[in-house]
Amino acid sequence: MLQVALSQLKTHSRRFIAITLAVLLAVAFLSATLMVNASTQASLKASIGQAYASADLVISPPGNPPLTTSAAAAVAASPDVVESYAQRSLYVQTDLGSASAAAFLRNMPSFPSLEPVELRSGAWPSNDQEVVVDSKTAERNALVVGSKTTLTGQAVADASSATGQGAGPQLVATVSGIMAASADPMSSGMAQFVGTPAAVDKLSGPDAGFSSISVNLKAGVSIAAAKDSLARSLDQRVETILTPDEKTTEEVSRFTGGSDQLTIILLAFAAVALLVAALVVSNTFSVLVAQRTRELALLRCIGASRKQVRNSVIVEALVVGVVASVLGVLAATGTMALVLTLLRQNPDFSFATLAVPPSAIIAGILIGTLLTVLAALVPARAATAVAPLAALRPVDDTTVHTTGGRVRLVIGVVLVLAGGVGLVVGGISANLLLALPSGAASFVGFLMAATLFVPKLVSLAGTLARPAGVPGKMAAANAVRNPRRTTATASALLIGVTLVTMMMTGAATARHAFDTELDGVYLVDITAQSYSDQGTVTDSQMTTAAALPGVEHIARLQLVGLVNAGDTQIPAYGISDADAAAVLANPANRPTPKSAVLPKSLLPKDTTSTSASLVAGTQTTNLTGTAATTNGTYALVSLDAFGPVAADDPLRMQEPNPLWIKVDPSLDANALLDLRQSIATALGLDEYQVSGAVLEKVTFGQVIDMLLLVVTGLLAVAVFIALIGVANTLSLSVLERTRENSLLRALGLTRGQLRGMLALEAVLIAGVAAIIGSVLGTVYGWAGAQSALGSFASVTAVIPWGQILAVVAVAAIAGLLASVVPARRAAKLSPVEGLAMD
Repeated sequence: MLQVALSQLKTHSRRFIAITLAVLLAVAFLSATLMVNASTQASLKASIGQAYASADLVISPPGNPPLTTSAAAAVAASPDVVESYAQRSLYVQTDLGSASAAAFLRNMPSFPSLEPVELRSGAWPSNDQEVVVDSKTAERNALVVGSKTTLTGQAVADASSATGQGAGPQLVATVSGIMAASADPMSSGMAQFVGTPAAVDKLSGPDAGFSSISVNLKAGVSIAAAKDSLARSLDQRVETILTPDEKTTEEVSRFTGGSDQLTIILLAFAAVALLVAALVVSNTFSVLVAQRTRELALLRCIGASRKQVRNSVIVEALVVGVVASVLGVLAATGTMALVLTLLRQNPDFSFATLAVPPSAIIAGILIGTLLTVLAALVPARAATAVAPLAALRPVDDTTVHTTGGRVRLVIGVVLVLAGGVGLVVGGISANLLLALPSGAASFVGFLMAATLFVPKLVSLAGTLARPAGVPGKMAAANAVRNPRRTTATASALLIGVTLVTMMMTGAATARHAFDTELDGVYLVDITAQSYSDQGTVTDSQMTTAAALPGVEHIARLQLVGLVNAGDTQIPAYGISDADAAAVLANPANRPTPKSAVLPKSLLPKDTTSTSASLVAGTQTTNLTGTAATTNGTYALVSLDAFGPVAADDPLRMQEPNPLWIKVDPSLDANALLDLRQSIATALGLDEYQVSGAVLEKVTFGQVIDMLLLVVTGLLAVAVFIALIGVANTLSLSVLERTRENSLLRALGLTRGQLRGMLALEAVLIAGVAAIIGSVLGTVYGWAGAQSALGSFASVTAVIPWGQILAVVAVAAIAGLLASVVPARRAAKLSPVEGLAMD
């Protein structure tokens, strides 16, 4: 029987292509997921650990206070240490010509071997009036060697931001060199400078302390001995003296929160792909076994036992599983290597590192092989049920009237009910870990029971095909006559449509929830504010700023008075109703003539409104205070109902003059950075006085869009596997009915009618599968979004009707196209040849 199995694989290799592709893609997905996890960890170590890569040991503060100067001196004086670098990094405000931005300033090491960043041009600072700047900042602000910049210490920068005035310790420095930008994700988004230790001391003070001390050990000194020696000399725990690898592992764990949600999510989608592949394998083997009924029965007639027949099918699955799994692991490795190679072409991702853990190889091959063999067990058991006399008569299909049908129905119903309850509970409690397996269980149960109702639904839909004449009537009859074959064909497409519509509904619901949440958190896109001693922004400056490409509207807020809410008194600013509608995306943040919008912190807990009063000059007006969707520093009232305070009112001298700006929502982060700089220039303000809350909103939006794109790509793998199953099952179905189709031709059915019959049958099956899949996908998509986002956002079901109708249409067309080749082959075969075939 081994020779028979191998002969089947060799002779009918094309029949196993779909199984091989399905398992290959699923295994590649699984292995790539494990490689993504390992590569992410390796890349984070390469980026976060860049500062420590050239050291033997890294000494960190034992708590929040930084390492002291005496500690740095003790390390440098240690007999085990040959080189040391006590690093101090501080926030500064930098003047870059027409722009002003926040930046990091770091002291350079005394030993070049401990410098973590590569110098690309120029030279390292040779005196206290020179700095090196990163290449990104230099390119963005047209800085070259010899350019001038002013750095202001963080404490003074904060005071300037708050009052718009004041000067503190500043450093007017010359750019002596351009260095590579740091790959550390915590600092890569800011301007980066390196200066001498004395230059850093000038802005921070010599007693500010150090964030870490990197050391290189003398030759022959062991890591363990050096740790103990340094710990004794510093009187601190050994746990804070780590190797670069240990230090970066600790940083990565802190950076990821000690958990790996990305891998969990990816593995969940890999599980979906494996489930789809298992169904495709099982369906394909079922059709193959049904097609070989006469062959298997004849083998039994010449002496083959049930065990031998079963083993022959399992051997076929084993060989296909091993080959497909090995190919899948190789495909995953090659794809990951290609992606990271392309990624490293971008200097910003030069730290991207490929890691292929043994688990990715072992798990891929073992799970892929096991999946194929297990998926083939049910068809293999069906093969052993073929008695010798089956060669002379057809085999009964599973229905509710057979024991197998009743068992299948009971198991399917139990899974649907139990999984449905878990899905509902997971959605209500926003528990994704409960909702995900519950949804999968209910879907498997639905597929198990599909044999019992899908053919009937197809038959019911077949009434629509009766006007097509004989082909239409026969297409509807075929669905009833062979329920197993109809269900196997519909199941693969049903899986694909369910996944696609689930993603569409989930994405639309998640997008709506995120947009609503972000609109609430970020009241306006950009806020610009000046102070009275700086002079108010003029109308002509506002007109210039409003004319900038990307600016949609600018609203000037007018100081109206003070609002009392409870025991708190805060400034009240007025905005016209037209301006409020133009710049405030969330209507809840727009005031009315009888209400004031207050910071959330001023309202009693679990309330949405409170009593408030507006004090404007000598007049006091009672208002209803409603909660803004975010916190702020002042109240908002309607400028159409209350006029601004007088120009000489002392209150004006104490409060800023804010402008609210709405920008084009299609702008990306880089365009917004440029626009913020242009707005600051047009309004005559420093860039730090123009706060771009929209930058955070756009960044979150880009992350959401990227996640949705990634998830869509991941599901595309499973959908592609499902489409392979559709085409393969239809092809095998037509091959199985060669004699039947030839008999119909002999009885007078024309080639065109035969092609029409097969096409109508495919469209009916695909249409029913698409409709069922759309309903299931919509439910699963909404439940998934609710369970994933319900804990921090208000989730409202959003059904993209246009997209879902397009999916149903495409599914019907896909079913039609899948039947074209086998239908043409069946029509081209002469009736005599077809009846003679075995």
